[in-house]
Formats: sequence, C-alpha cells, structure tokens
Amino acid sequence: MNNYTVVTELVLLGLSDDPDFQIVTFLFLFITYVLSFTGNLTLTTLTSVNSHLQTPMYFFLHNVSFLEISFTTVCIPRCLGAVITRDKTISYNNCAAQLFFIFMRVTEFYILTAMSYDSFVAICKPLRYTCTTNRKLCSLLLSCVWDSHPLCFFPPPPDYCASKVIDHFACDYFPLLQLSCSNTWLLEVIGFYLALVTLLFTLALMILSYMCVIRTILRIPSSSKRKKTFSTCSSHMTVISTSYGSCIFMYANPCAKEKSLTKGVAIVNTSVAPVQNPFIYSLRNQEVKQVFKNFLQNIVLLQIG
Repeated sequence: MNNYTVVTELVLLGLSDDPDFQIVTFLFLFITYVLSFTGNLTLTTLTSVNSHLQTPMYFFLHNVSFLEISFTTVCIPRCLGAVITRDKTISYNNCAAQLFFIFMRVTEFYILTAMSYDSFVAICKPLRYTCTTNRKLCSLLLSCVWDSHPLCFFPPPPDYCASKVIDHFACDYFPLLQLSCSNTWLLEVIGFYLALVTLLFTLALMILSYMCVIRTILRIPSSSKRKKTFSTCSSHMTVISTSYGSCIFMYANPCAKEKSLTKGVAIVNTSVAPVQNPFIYSLRNQEVKQVFKNFLQNIVLLQIG
C-alpha cells in the first residue's frame, strides 16, 4: 500500500537560509511590494472614480491592476513574515489560495493581448476605434477571460506522501507535484503543453499587433509624434518581455521541476513585473498624471473644508 497522508500543513523552504541573503531579499521584496501595491491600487482607484479614464485601455488596466494586487498580496507578505518569524509552515488552505491566485494571473496574458489589440485599432484603424472597441465588446472579452480560469485545466495533485516540504517560497504547481505519491507524468505533460500553448498563442497575437503598430508608426510624418508613439510601444514590450520571459521559463520549460534558477526567475515574476505595469502602462501617461494631481487636490480641499 502507498503511504498516503492527509496534509493540513506544509513547509515552504523559502529562497535561502543564508542570513545575509535573507536580509537583501527581504528589503528587495518589501520595496517592490510597496511600490506594486500602491501603484496598482492608485491606478485601480483612478480608473474607477474618474470619467476620463473609462476608455477600453484603462478598463483592461483596471483588471490587470486588480490581478497584480491579489497575486502579490497572497505571496509576498507571507514570504516576508516567514523571514521575520522564522516560521516556514503554511496551512493547506492558504497554500491552495496561493495556487489559485498564481493561476489567476494567467488571465493577465489574455488581458494584455486584448490591450495590444486595442493599441492596434487605436493607431492603425483610428476611424474604426469607437465601433470595434466599444464597452460591450470589452466586457464580453473580459468575461470570457475570467470564465476560462486555468485551474479548470490544472488539477491539483491527487494525493501526498509523508514529505510536506516544498522547495520554493510560494505554493506553485510544479513544486506541489513533487509531493505527490502517485505518478504525476500526465499532470506534468498537461501543465507543460497548456502553458506552452497559452503563452505562445497570446505572445504571437501581441507580436503581430505590435508589428502592425510599428509599421504604422514608421509612416507618421511628424518625427516628434513618431518618437512619442514608438516610446510608448517599446515600454509596453518591456513589460511583456519580463512577464512572458519569466513565465515561459517556469511553466513552458520541460525541466521546470529543476530548482537551479526557478526560484530566482519566480522572484522576477512575483516582484519586478507587478511593479512595471502601473508605472509603464499608465503613470507615465500625462493624462493619468493630471487625473492623479486633480484627485489629490480634491482630497486636500475636502480635508481643509
């Protein structure tokens, strides 16, 4: 008989046992989390209360920011607390919650794809923009994205052995598979190919959209407008490269269960990418800066009054 056990508590080893390295990673994760949380929360608030930011682009960014807040909040604070308290245990329910929100972030790639299409229509087909990217279509696209949550395709491991130690700082899919007593070959293959198809499919659509955008930009007669538009697209591609590069390495890699670089890449995916989104996509935008300035002025006036 196999030695199956009901798991109620797991152990996350974290990043390292080296005290000096823990201090460095604690400061790095704390700073990036504060920046990510405040930036995404600010963007979510502004897009909710201001009528000037109700365009399709900011409609999608509002949902991206919500995903980033949820994803980072379930992973990073627990990791920071483990460094302070030296308690590496995590309940099974909390671990399942982390896994849920980690996979929820996959929906972000579909939203980013929709945003690239929005940029394509706005720059390449401006006269059709109001017809092809109306609020009803955006809501329909978003509902399809949320309904296709990847946990439907990524079943959890069916059983666990006596070992409850996860060599990671969060409850991710492949590290959890290592605790299973049963043969996980099929689950690994399903996870690998679904991740590969999802990531490469959405990435291909985004590259195609931005190639058309760049081709249109090169035809703009004004050099200043051309430079400004190209700068915006290049910053978007920076975010896409960071997010896709880390996720392809972790989930679309046949050797994803090897731990040589996985945790380091996971740190980039967990901390660096969520910081980039609000600052590159929106807070660099003059319109958003003006809305934010007006928002702060209204708060100050309310406090004075």
